[in-house]
Amino acid sequence: MGLAETFKALSDPVRREILLLLRKGKMSAGEIGAHFDMTGATVSYHLSQLKKAELIVEEKKKNYIYYQLNTSVFEEIMMWIAQFSHQDDKDDEKENP
Repeated sequence: MGLAETFKALSDPVRREILLLLRKGKMSAGEIGAHFDMTGATVSYHLSQLKKAELIVEEKKKNYIYYQLNTSVFEEIMMWIAQFSHQDDKDDEKENP
């Protein structure tokens, strides 16, 4: 996973909304698409961008593909962001012994 691809995928409001929908659990492309006023091809494009960034994974069952969050990527992002807040704590300690 590259952070550039991840943040690029997260920059789109539709993709962020898809991720919020997937918090509730696995969903098919049709179930996801029902929440938006867009073509199936557009939903597919957004799903492919989220998969490319590894923010979601797919699972095939019979004739359906179900999408779900890839929580390990979110954990990596949180750890990356957390390092900045920890640095702030260390800087404060140096300034105020």
